[in-house]
Amino acid sequence: MVARLLVGMLFLVGLWGVVAKRNLVKKVFGLSILNSAVVLLFVMEGSRSGTAAPIMDAGVADIVDPVPQALMLTAIVIGVCVTALALGMAFRLHRATGSFDIDTIKERLRHGPF
Repeated sequence: MVARLLVGMLFLVGLWGVVAKRNLVKKVFGLSILNSAVVLLFVMEGSRSGTAAPIMDAGVADIVDPVPQALMLTAIVIGVCVTALALGMAFRLHRATGSFDIDTIKERLRHGPF
């Protein structure tokens, strides 16, 4: 119960970073925290299905389902790629406008030729 509460709080911190922050880099960090919270939740819930490692030996009966772990490994790789792409796009916007602030970027793109 406490672990789910901590993962929920981590999710809310990431969501707050994405929604409330005006800086693009902070938004990307919030997105990364959000992704980490989802991965932790899936791994935590997926590990509750059994007690033994998914190695098919004689006498092993109660194995953990490996599918959630495999899916979360894929989600981690995709999350790293999305983070790298978002940071690259934020860097290009900073080079074009001179700011990471969303309102400043909108204003400069609206009124200046970049």
